[in-house]
Amino acid sequence: MNLLKISKFHFHQAYKQEDESPPLMIPHDAPIVSPYNQKIRPLLDTVDTLRHLKIMQEGIQLPTNVVVGDQSSGKSSVLESLAGIRLPRGDGICTRVPLIMSLKNHTSPEPQLFLEFNGTTVETDEENVVDEIIYTTQEVAGKGKGVSNTPLTLVVKKNGVPDLTMIDLPGITRVPVKGQPEDISEQIRDIIMKYITPDESIILNVLSAGVDFPTCESIKMSQSVDKTGERTLAVVTKADKSPEGLLEKIVADDVNIGLGYVCVINRIGDETYEEARAREAKLFASDPLLSRIDKSIVGIPALAEKLAAIQASIIAKCLPEIVRKINEKLSANVEELNKMPKNLSSISDAMTEFMNILGSARDSLNKNLLHGEFDDYLYAGVNPTAKLAEMLNKFSEELRSAKSESKEDFLGDEIMALENRRLGGLPNFIPKSAIRSLLGKKMKEISTAPFECAEKIWNCIETVVISVLLQHCDYYPQIIPCARRAAKNLIARKKQNSVEWISDLLEMEKLTDYTCNPEFSTYWNKLMSEQGNFMARVRARTSPAAFTLSRYGEVKIGHLWCVNSDMVQTAYDLKMKMAAYWDVVTGRMVDNLVLHLLCSIQKLLNKEMQKEIINEVMGPQGNGLEKMLEELPAVSEKRKKLHSSITLLKQAKDIIDLD
Repeated sequence: MNLLKISKFHFHQAYKQEDESPPLMIPHDAPIVSPYNQKIRPLLDTVDTLRHLKIMQEGIQLPTNVVVGDQSSGKSSVLESLAGIRLPRGDGICTRVPLIMSLKNHTSPEPQLFLEFNGTTVETDEENVVDEIIYTTQEVAGKGKGVSNTPLTLVVKKNGVPDLTMIDLPGITRVPVKGQPEDISEQIRDIIMKYITPDESIILNVLSAGVDFPTCESIKMSQSVDKTGERTLAVVTKADKSPEGLLEKIVADDVNIGLGYVCVINRIGDETYEEARAREAKLFASDPLLSRIDKSIVGIPALAEKLAAIQASIIAKCLPEIVRKINEKLSANVEELNKMPKNLSSISDAMTEFMNILGSARDSLNKNLLHGEFDDYLYAGVNPTAKLAEMLNKFSEELRSAKSESKEDFLGDEIMALENRRLGGLPNFIPKSAIRSLLGKKMKEISTAPFECAEKIWNCIETVVISVLLQHCDYYPQIIPCARRAAKNLIARKKQNSVEWISDLLEMEKLTDYTCNPEFSTYWNKLMSEQGNFMARVRARTSPAAFTLSRYGEVKIGHLWCVNSDMVQTAYDLKMKMAAYWDVVTGRMVDNLVLHLLCSIQKLLNKEMQKEIINEVMGPQGNGLEKMLEELPAVSEKRKKLHSSITLLKQAKDIIDLD
């Protein structure tokens, strides 16, 4: 049977009937049976079975009629009238646990009553049901006057009752009485909020006719989770005790009850339910004040009718979503269980699993550090490749702007270098020693930057490597210390290798000026194209004593008026050669550092890491493989819970006939 198809057809028919004909008026001596019963019974049974399976523990909410009210609001009387049986009554809190009442119309003249709790089913009857509820409540919540959040289910199969499932909750109290804990009000509030908060819950708010509705605690609680009132129905009890102004209170609707009101009259003493309904019908028909209230919203039969219609609507609305959530939860649990490691029974199994862990970790690190593919779940939103690129870009900028060029003493360093190394050379001739002197000075300015950059990058890589290893070893924390130690030791050696490599690189750059990069000549020629205009201004010795160059902006030239023009011209040439060459040097250093790091990372991931970890885990102090055979209690418990959850969800899937 496909329940989804039934729901669409039956609810359509039910609403069609409701739209096309006036509300059904049930004689007071007829059973309280809704015309929706036969149409929604299969679906209601499905929802009840899902609830019995405790599917809500999987985070899947079920459509529920939740009954709330202040103490002495007449809540028990309403439920008794709907169920046609007696419930515990008395002073203080009578309902001390959530009581799930499953009412089912039964064709047999003999009622059948069952109590279910903690996996136990107890058969009872109308005469003994009150005592059984009290006894079972004591089993669940203790013999005092405290409350418990452990539910108790009462199944009532009786001829004439409406097909309804309701959850009766402890009455709201403000002051603890003798034998109750001091925080009883908070405990009850927590229980009520748990059940009325889900959007799938319909709140049946029981109010005494004689109270001011806006001051009722139950109204305040329902409004806190259902501000529009679209899933709140108000049942006004004791209408015969306070008929004056009742109609006006309902019409005014100061508390925003979206599903409307139903007014009822409580049963008195030992009168039968048929007698109570007859008296109720008579009062609403003949009382001068009560007879003014619309007949469609008075009496227990009207309440049963309205609840059945609301129940039909909420089930039709929620069932497809329940199906979707069951599928999603089942798929997620199966996937998570498949990701869990199998139980290891031998060293061979442990070795196989260990190698799988290393292989998976290596693949993840290759993908993220070398191939630029980003797994957000591994790094909590921080892309390691992007972070490394950011460090290298910062390093490149630091090299290019190692020292701000002086615009006040323009060409000062170059003239000094030429003066110190001018040994009778030809005019406009740049000595190699002058170039090496300036190059050495600039290399000294940036000498610490490559080491600092490499240190930061290796620290970042160490964090990423250890993070990935820990996540892949998640189910085997026994080997985590060994894996962490191996990674730290290996990266420490890689850091030292980088220090030695950078030292050699810096020495090579200091040794001589060399490049075959064609960009050098192109850029130098571009800079030299401004030399003629620059020299003309220097020789003119006229204000303003400044000149604008494309690379440096406006520079001061007054201090050059007293310098030999041939020296100034050679110094200009030297400066532009160094500028063009420094761009080559910095680019070369960044490129070489990147290539060195990439090559080192690749060797680390694909050649060195696995060997290092294996030696650490299996070495004299490791014994990691033997430890892997001992499954941790937390892992075992998680596996057990997943198996249990999957079994439950599969049962739920079978129940709702998804095929």
